[in-house]
Amino acid sequence: MEQRKVFINPQNNLLQLEEPIYKLVEVDQPNTFRNLFPYDEIPKIAFNDRIVPHNFPDEIFITDTTFRDGQQSRAPYTTEQIVTIYDYLHRLGGPKGIIRQCEFFLYSKKDRDAVYKCMEKGYKFPEITSWIRASKKDFELVKEIGMKETGILVSCSDYHIFYKMKMTRRKAMEHYLNIVRECLDTGIAARCHLEDITRSDIHGFVIPLCYELMKLSKEYNLPVKIRACDTMGYGVNFPGAVIPRSVQGIIYGLISHAGVPSKWLEWHGHNDFYKAVVNSTTAWLYGAAAVNCSLFGIGERTGNTPLEAMVFEYAQLKGSLDGMDTTVITELAQYYEKEIGYKLPSRTPFVGQNFNVTRAGIHADGLLKNEEIYNIFDTEKFLNRPVRVAISNTSGLAGIAHWINSYFNLKDKAVDKNDPLVVKVKEWVDKEYEEGRVTVITDEEILSQISKVKKELGIDTW
Repeated sequence: MEQRKVFINPQNNLLQLEEPIYKLVEVDQPNTFRNLFPYDEIPKIAFNDRIVPHNFPDEIFITDTTFRDGQQSRAPYTTEQIVTIYDYLHRLGGPKGIIRQCEFFLYSKKDRDAVYKCMEKGYKFPEITSWIRASKKDFELVKEIGMKETGILVSCSDYHIFYKMKMTRRKAMEHYLNIVRECLDTGIAARCHLEDITRSDIHGFVIPLCYELMKLSKEYNLPVKIRACDTMGYGVNFPGAVIPRSVQGIIYGLISHAGVPSKWLEWHGHNDFYKAVVNSTTAWLYGAAAVNCSLFGIGERTGNTPLEAMVFEYAQLKGSLDGMDTTVITELAQYYEKEIGYKLPSRTPFVGQNFNVTRAGIHADGLLKNEEIYNIFDTEKFLNRPVRVAISNTSGLAGIAHWINSYFNLKDKAVDKNDPLVVKVKEWVDKEYEEGRVTVITDEEILSQISKVKKELGIDTW
């Protein structure tokens, strides 16, 4: 038996045993991990307490699937809408191109028109890439359009290999390797989308496949990127959880056993179990350079990792926005609501109508004294969204005073909660609820009442 080598790990200067080479494990029956995924029960999270080290890449970035996965769950965008959103993404990503790529469909004339018009912009970032069916004809189309990279569907769980594709693992591997070779033959870099990785046999199929893909990359001297797709949202970030559900376990295996460079490794998460954001952050922390997102999380079923969330995750991890213009997030939200007609849920972080609005009177009192007490950061600076209060039966004098000060931007001439104007408006609010009202007071109603009270009190400023 050949002995594995011992070498010094340059990252920590410790002796390390050479990682084993995993070979394809052919099976007669699919391994569907029924112990973890019993279909008639809730999926189980098991642990073996095998801990992998953090492996934060030198550079991390965001890739976008708004025009691909994001279009699979809603009415298609028009060509003009795609071009406008692409402009916004370019501005949001900043001069360093933190939003590194956007992927596009190429099937319809509308999609191709959008690609050509976005290419005419001449932006370095986001780079325009495609997602295609695995066929020679589609590879030629990618080359004709002038793209340097395309995504290819590579389903990797036995659910897909046996039940959907009706293949064995060996046949599936040969099929995928032939497809990627055809892509590389045209001079196009391949991005392999490993569908359903969190229900796949990581050591018995995924790592052997990726190891062979890396050999193809060396042969052609072209990148073969790996996108780890948590298609069903089963991934978990808990230390010591077992694969295939462990995000860090998957990333570690792809880097250490399959030899995938961090810069070619990407995480694509779904939100079925509310873990899309934390799993994407975990993928960054353990070695994936890229996380794949869609604007506002719009995507298949429960959606993808929201792009705007990962902008702020990036800043928290790196200690800097690195030139990203986060005010564009608010502009995008307004564009979606006013021009596209997409209504964002009001409590959505960063973009929802109520994300930095408080209703509790005691909170409003704190905001009036110092907004840092109840606001997550300077939302006016980063999102052009000053902190607000909504007026209800619990708002109190402080809430009404804060509403007036923020709405009219009365920084130097702020009204106090004991101001006669505030007291008069509070009397009207109290009367509304005493008479049986149960809904929040609208901005329009408050403005109307303020105008009326100002006349009564003879106030003509602001």
